[in-house]
Amino acid sequence: MPDTPVHPLPPNRRRLLALGGGLAAGLALSACGSGNGGGNGNGSATATGSASGSDAGAVRVVRHARGESTVPARASRVVVLDTDALDSVVTLGVTPVGATAVAEGAPLSGYLPAERLTGTRTVGTIGSPSLEAIAGLRPDLILSNQVRDDKRYDELSRIAPTVLTATTGPAWKENVRLHAEALGRQREAADAEQAYRAKLAGLVAALGGPEKAAALKVEVARFLAGAPTRLYLNGTFIGSVLTDLGVGRPANQNKPGFSIEISPEQVDQAAADVIFYSVYGDAAKSDHPKIVGGTLWRNLDAVRNGKVYQVDDGLWMLGIGYTGAGLILDRIRHDLTG
Repeated sequence: MPDTPVHPLPPNRRRLLALGGGLAAGLALSACGSGNGGGNGNGSATATGSASGSDAGAVRVVRHARGESTVPARASRVVVLDTDALDSVVTLGVTPVGATAVAEGAPLSGYLPAERLTGTRTVGTIGSPSLEAIAGLRPDLILSNQVRDDKRYDELSRIAPTVLTATTGPAWKENVRLHAEALGRQREAADAEQAYRAKLAGLVAALGGPEKAAALKVEVARFLAGAPTRLYLNGTFIGSVLTDLGVGRPANQNKPGFSIEISPEQVDQAAADVIFYSVYGDAAKSDHPKIVGGTLWRNLDAVRNGKVYQVDDGLWMLGIGYTGAGLILDRIRHDLTG
């Protein structure tokens, strides 16, 4: 599976008002154990071995994108170095001791329950974590991916067992399963997946059933400061959520890949029944004013029919996991079914 392109990361996060509460609130926090070890090589994202989480000092071997790591049976001091791993650990009932922020001075993911991040220390920014800060937290497990941290895997493994997924984005469900194996929380992951599937089914029913959902062409666009506007394809986190939901996609976007970039003169490529869009950075420095103020935009069916919705960039682009996906589905249901 191809690596997800590294997104520019927003400097600010907004607290998202709960639309249905997400999937993480009901998961209890419990953990014990400690561990060591790490390894190199190319492995599949599966765990081997088992141990009881109640056995002090028990460990397991987990295979991942960089080989094998010996991890605690039930890690309790977890550091996460990307937003997908942060969503995973919170969804699975763990409060991480450390996490990277999307930018210097930025808060951690604003859509996650604030009480679940109480005591979590910031250990640098995504792609540039502070090894000293991580070591100072005495973690027993580090979670990240090769896109962000492959080059520092050996250094991280000397601090604590480190488990890397190959990438993020559309592989997010497989990555949650690996995170759960590393944490010893497979049951919690199964519960989260079941809740997600139930939410998908409920939304399809609210949209009028599978046929009506498939007939509705849904688009996700992103205005970026200093860069062209993107229309997201199926090979992305948000594209995978729409695919799981079974809604239709505009023909030019219903394909593998990351995104289509358009200029203000190419707005006709954004034709859809429904448009969800977000803004990264300063909207005035993006194509947002030119596009939404132009005739081509006003002539789109979604605009004429009042089916255009601005959404939170930090959630829709970086909320990679079951809690983030659940909140996105809540927002779609709110906007399209009332």
